[in-house]
Amino acid sequence: MSLTMKPFHLVINGKKVSTDHSFEVLNPANEKVAGHAPLAGKIHLDDAVQAAMAAFKTWREVPESERQAACLEIASKIEENAEEFAHILTAEQGKPLNGLGSRWEIGGAMAWTQYTASLSLSMKVLQDNDEGRVELHRKPIGVVGSITPWNFPVMIAIWHIIPAVLSGNTVVSKPSPFTPLSTLRLVELMNEVLPKGVVNCITGKDELGAAMTVHEGIGKIVFTGSCATGQKIMANSAETMKRLTLELGGNDAGIVLPDVDPKQIAEGLFWGAFINSGQTCAALKRLYVHDDVYDSVCDELVDLAGQMKVGEGVNEDVVLGPIQNRKQYDIVDDLVQSAKSKGRVLLGGDPKEMQKEMGGKGYFYPLTIIADLENGDALVDEEQFGPVLPIIRYHQINEAIEKANDNPNGLGGSVWSQNIGEAKKIANRMECGSVWINKHGMIQPNAPFGGVKRSGFGVEFAEEGLEEYTDIQVVFS
Repeated sequence: MSLTMKPFHLVINGKKVSTDHSFEVLNPANEKVAGHAPLAGKIHLDDAVQAAMAAFKTWREVPESERQAACLEIASKIEENAEEFAHILTAEQGKPLNGLGSRWEIGGAMAWTQYTASLSLSMKVLQDNDEGRVELHRKPIGVVGSITPWNFPVMIAIWHIIPAVLSGNTVVSKPSPFTPLSTLRLVELMNEVLPKGVVNCITGKDELGAAMTVHEGIGKIVFTGSCATGQKIMANSAETMKRLTLELGGNDAGIVLPDVDPKQIAEGLFWGAFINSGQTCAALKRLYVHDDVYDSVCDELVDLAGQMKVGEGVNEDVVLGPIQNRKQYDIVDDLVQSAKSKGRVLLGGDPKEMQKEMGGKGYFYPLTIIADLENGDALVDEEQFGPVLPIIRYHQINEAIEKANDNPNGLGGSVWSQNIGEAKKIANRMECGSVWINKHGMIQPNAPFGGVKRSGFGVEFAEEGLEEYTDIQVVFS
């Protein structure tokens, strides 16, 4: 059955729920309808929250070992349905099936679920002596509202939902209206494992997410997305004092030292910048290269990028797909056109040629590399979130560090050098939540991940991320 024929439903209290209205989900590779998603309203949100609140009363009392087992069973469900997931994901998001595309994302979602299931939040004894015993307990918050973006809809839903469920909370999930179908299917499968009401999924437009942020029945919001939306969530959540985990935009800088072998680092630089066609919060978005190796690094990147096949993701030889939606496409193009008059276009930059190659359909943007830009240029200062990389020349390392830190965002960064010790010293001076040496964006489930400055607060992953879904209770005896 094609996605356009397959019925998708809300999932509330363990049941598939139909709505009076639906909305189209477009395939960004051909601009055809990929499927129809149910259009939820305030009444559906209220029903989902009520179901989650009721389920919380019993789910919080389920032993941790049973919750761990349930998460492992969810991982098995993902594995069993991996190919279906991958095709839904490619149809609505546009990323290719192969390479670092849909099959890779589904595999990552399964692996993340398995690792998270191994975590535990044990009681800690802070004091036990003649003066008394003091214990620190981690207690679930209640109903968690998950609001996910369109770039990694399955993976990020897992990042939000699994630690919430493992720590004893219940969930109302609201995916992006651009990519709701794979998340609806994911939550359907979760409900084959979990008691009714533990995980619910509602789909709709942006106002549905706004309603979640003010809902009195939701105790925590976990959000991945833009800084502007994160600011609105903070403001809206103030009255109910919701707990928040906000993983917001990034404008990650990479610093290349003069001792590198440009050919050796080219592939790492390329995928750090262009994974998911650059539509990744922790992608490499600004590259500062020392004058000694500047031209060589540019040449190697251009040569490698020119070999990458861009196209419709169902074609097995494609490694990069389109930009996911027209609005983002226009943002990327505006930044590129502005940069063309200030820098030197080494590759791409002409979307009209790409459109001709693709028959005039789809939001395909050419892989674009623009050299000789500076801080102050829009493409350097702003997050492009597309298949475009600005390269900036520097002469002194202090200059590069200062320019890398001269940005309101602080999600990730990287240092490229054969001298690991020196690279670590530079990493410690970078103002960002994660720094990679000779790679970029390689997040792991056993390492906390989050931003500083306007890239948000709170962390995901590992034990520290699991703790974000709890309140502390200290017991004195």
